[in-house]
Amino acid sequence: MEEKPQPASPATLDLRGTSVDVSGLIEVLGQHLYSTPAVAIRELVQNAHDGIVRRRLEDPQWQGGKITVRGDPAKGVITFEDDGAGLTESEIHSYLATIGAGYTKLLRSSSESEDLIGQFGLGFLSAFTLATNVTVNTASHSDPKHAWMYASKGGERYTVGRAARRKPGTTVSIQLRPELIDFASTTVLRDVLSQYCALLPIPVWLHPAKAPINAETPPWRELRPGEHPTLRRRRLLEYIKKFEARFEPLAVLPVEPVGGSDIRGALWINGASSYASSDSRRLSVYVRGMLMDDNDRDLLPEWAGFMSGVIESNQMIPTAGRESLQRDSRWTAARLLLERAVIDGLALIAREEPEAWRAVLRRHNESLLGASLCDPALFDLLADQLTVPTTSGDMTARAAIRSEDGRLYLAMPGENDFATMLFRALHIPVARGDRYAVVPFMHRYARTKSIPLVEVGTEEGNAALLRPVAIADGDLAWLQANIASSRESVHAARFEPSGLPLVVVPDREAELKKMIESDQADRRMAAGALHLARLYTARLDDRPVARLYINMGCRLIQRLLAARDSESESVRDVARGLRGLKVLVSAPGQEAESLPDALSELAGALERLLP
Repeated sequence: MEEKPQPASPATLDLRGTSVDVSGLIEVLGQHLYSTPAVAIRELVQNAHDGIVRRRLEDPQWQGGKITVRGDPAKGVITFEDDGAGLTESEIHSYLATIGAGYTKLLRSSSESEDLIGQFGLGFLSAFTLATNVTVNTASHSDPKHAWMYASKGGERYTVGRAARRKPGTTVSIQLRPELIDFASTTVLRDVLSQYCALLPIPVWLHPAKAPINAETPPWRELRPGEHPTLRRRRLLEYIKKFEARFEPLAVLPVEPVGGSDIRGALWINGASSYASSDSRRLSVYVRGMLMDDNDRDLLPEWAGFMSGVIESNQMIPTAGRESLQRDSRWTAARLLLERAVIDGLALIAREEPEAWRAVLRRHNESLLGASLCDPALFDLLADQLTVPTTSGDMTARAAIRSEDGRLYLAMPGENDFATMLFRALHIPVARGDRYAVVPFMHRYARTKSIPLVEVGTEEGNAALLRPVAIADGDLAWLQANIASSRESVHAARFEPSGLPLVVVPDREAELKKMIESDQADRRMAAGALHLARLYTARLDDRPVARLYINMGCRLIQRLLAARDSESESVRDVARGLRGLKVLVSAPGQEAESLPDALSELAGALERLLP
């Protein structure tokens, strides 16, 4: 019998170290981990920043701290200089030249400083995504008499030797790849540094500028005793314009730390008009002063498509690529804080900046209509200020309450719907339920304010608007046979204006069935939800698609029913004419008969009535 191979014992296993293919790792950094080579500039500034923070921690008496960036397009070189802690020779080998091992990580664990940015020990290696050659001239503040020069081509091998340097700190020089030489231009460097370093607390100079890139202190860090909140918001509004190149901000909403979160900054309402489908959310997130994500829109509420913002935190954790944030409990807490800041900020603007608030309502009414449904406090704020589209034009829900009966009216009219003309004639503003968020908004408004809501198109709603009248079964059957189609149900009613003989109102449930069974529904609805919906609508196969209301207060109808037994040709012509009129007053796509045939029938009936 063949013996089965036995697993080797731990004592016989050959233990080996894991090798790192540096060139492959650099390729991953450049092509997959970082979205743009410009991130390498951020990482090198960050290293300089952390070197300065380290020196401050290790030498509390030291008062320096400056980062200088120089670009030389002619030579294709960028240099990053700082007056921070610098490195000893052993630290070059242990940290600078060792992937994944950074002194910052060790220092953070020992000092618990929230000012340090570095985390993964990959920042220096990112220089090789931009450069072919990298040199580092450094002297440690703990041993300033000995300076060292690190040099590497490609990052796989390096040399270290003595260097001439008169003061502690570090200068990193990178020789750019030929295809990336534009990064050495002052214009490109200014754009990159202004974006990434805007909130960095240590000054970053772009040579030969006369002021740091980040000279302006964010207003949320600079509390002025006795300053009125309105003046502070004005300072915020002016400051955040440097972050908003797309829209003119209408108003600014401060973000303050709440509970255990340290999030602070500003949100603003975009000046361009928004609509139901608009989503212009944009949020720049800075961690310890360095930009980590310039578009984390998911931190803002989904309904706030008209908002943008800039925030900073020392607690949030970036991903390894340092261009987005880990979606952990801190991220979730920040999301909740920002949602509260939006709601409270809107209330603040409404209360203290009426002119700005009127502009907000004008430009974002439709978006706010949907937003109001997402939070009770937001609904309370907006309910009587937002307008809804009605058959009488846009108006607030309060203004749409009919004075005669104290009711609100809601319908699902289509374009050119004759019912719209009827409602106008009756001076009844009926909210258009086919517009974004109108149906749930009107339902909540009516429920919250204890106001009766009449839904035109439902049996109960139609009865409130078109008062039912009892007529003889024979008259009803004659109207069904001579004026209605097989997919319409006839209802005798009395309504104004009395000169209107009939009106057609689509059946809401039949409309629902039509929508669900359309091809579009297959793409819009989840399969499970669609299946359940179709089980319901399958019961509606024989349901009339519309209700035909005959106006018993109309003299023409009264005379027609009185003469119907005569079976005269003139009676039949009047019935034909009413059938044609019925098609004309039906919503597009709702008419049961062909429009050309109905027009011909109407014209023929009128012609035969002529002497």
